[in-house]
Amino acid sequence: MEVRFQNLTLSAELEYSNNPETIKVPSVASALKSIAKSFAPTKRTATKYILKDVSGVFKPGTMTLIRGQPGSGKSSLMKILSGRFPMAKNIKMEGEITYNGVPHPAIIKRLPQYVLYVTQRDNHFPTLSVKETLEFAHEWCGGELSEREKKRFNQGSPEENQAALEAARALHRHYPEVVIQQLGLENCQDTVVAMLRGVSGGERKRVTTGEMAFGNKYVTLMDEISTGLDSAATYDIIKTQRSIAKKLCKTVVIALLQPSPEVFHLFDDVMILNKGRVMYHGPCEQVTTYFEDLVFHCPPKRDVADFLMDLGTHRQAQYERNDSILPSPLRYAHGFAEAFANSDIYKAMLKNLHGPHDSVLLQDKEEVVDHIPEFHQSFLESTWALLRRQMKFTLRNTAFIKARALLVLVVSFFYGSVFWNVDPNDAQV
Repeated sequence: MEVRFQNLTLSAELEYSNNPETIKVPSVASALKSIAKSFAPTKRTATKYILKDVSGVFKPGTMTLIRGQPGSGKSSLMKILSGRFPMAKNIKMEGEITYNGVPHPAIIKRLPQYVLYVTQRDNHFPTLSVKETLEFAHEWCGGELSEREKKRFNQGSPEENQAALEAARALHRHYPEVVIQQLGLENCQDTVVAMLRGVSGGERKRVTTGEMAFGNKYVTLMDEISTGLDSAATYDIIKTQRSIAKKLCKTVVIALLQPSPEVFHLFDDVMILNKGRVMYHGPCEQVTTYFEDLVFHCPPKRDVADFLMDLGTHRQAQYERNDSILPSPLRYAHGFAEAFANSDIYKAMLKNLHGPHDSVLLQDKEEVVDHIPEFHQSFLESTWALLRRQMKFTLRNTAFIKARALLVLVVSFFYGSVFWNVDPNDAQV
């Protein structure tokens, strides 16, 4: 699935404070004052731009790295593209987003069925094993071939169609095992995903990725997945995602804070954000040459990823070339954004942005994308799946069951002792 976005702007109207550094202690008076301010006819507000005129194309079969300082808009961009950004009355979104040519508003309700979004944190049920976690995710996404998918096996003879259908059913039935093998989780598939005595941090991150991969997602968005991982675990995860992107022709976009040189070279494209603006979006092999033309030189012993991270900050002075005949180097985010808008790389990106869609993508949209439902399961099927999972949690939590049983016995003993040897004919009773 090809994701295109043009002039994407995200802003928030925030109430202006005379002294923003003052922290008020919550009290009844402050709560009443806040309620009174909400009914005021005029409010002093200021516009905060989270993203400003962001344009780009994420193509299938490629892997894009998003770089930027904290607060640059990386997570906001990913959440908007995945349909998970918490919109509110004071938040305004402008611009155009399309998925294989389908506008964002027309697909917003079904967007979680196409786009995989992996957050920074790994939230799992600790008493479930790796295999059980992935099996539940697979069941929640349907578990079996749908009737629409079965009808697609009609290109050969009846015997060939039946054989292909049986093979697809077998693959779909054992898809959790396939994901376990793809992510290298065979040795820990029966280990619980616990924080105290469970899988390692890298394995837990792979479980999070695999859990979100069910349901035939076309786009993968991963936000700061290297948090808490060493460089070796990060490299293994990124290498696996690159293999999936190339073999399955998926669109993979990953935001990393401190990638190693080996990890950086696994990506095809890189997008650099600074204060919500795009400083660069293009091939990784051209990024150093581009900034060389802007009088910024990456030293031989400096990682390219760290070099890109320092641009647009107070640390960029160490990369400025004094022998350049060009004007003084850029200092702020809007200056870098204007320079990129005048570059040949930006013009090539605009050509892809405004160009026609691939006929294969349009055919896939008509045959597959348009027919994917908003929910894979009915209400009763979802309720039954949740009930079975909760029963499994309860039965495995032996400490809770024993403590609860002991509590019931102790409370019953005290209640029973209140009426011990009480005369039922006593008038006070």
